[in-house]
Amino acid sequence: MSDDSEINIFRALDFIRDHAPRYAKAKAERVYLENFRKSKKAMLMRAAELKGHKTAILQERESYADPEYLEVLKALQEATEEEEKLRWLITAAEAKIEVWRTMESTRRAEAKNL
Repeated sequence: MSDDSEINIFRALDFIRDHAPRYAKAKAERVYLENFRKSKKAMLMRAAELKGHKTAILQERESYADPEYLEVLKALQEATEEEEKLRWLITAAEAKIEVWRTMESTRRAEAKNL
């Protein structure tokens, strides 16, 4: 195997270590935005009620159409994208580690049989 195709276990481990805080922050941001979205809707429904929209259906419609609610949705989209990107990069590093472990086990078994 050439050096380019070798699995560098330490790079994979370093990648996980170095990106775990970013992943945690991205996940925290997504979870926060998911919950804030509900609070924002409630605030917007209250504002719609004060503007004269008496029924919950009308308040909800106004809330969902409000630019501030749409901003929260856009931020949630971006936070989810960042979280998923980091999750899959970390999953790929974990897969490399598992492949390395399998290759090492095979190498040891072959060496034992010689």
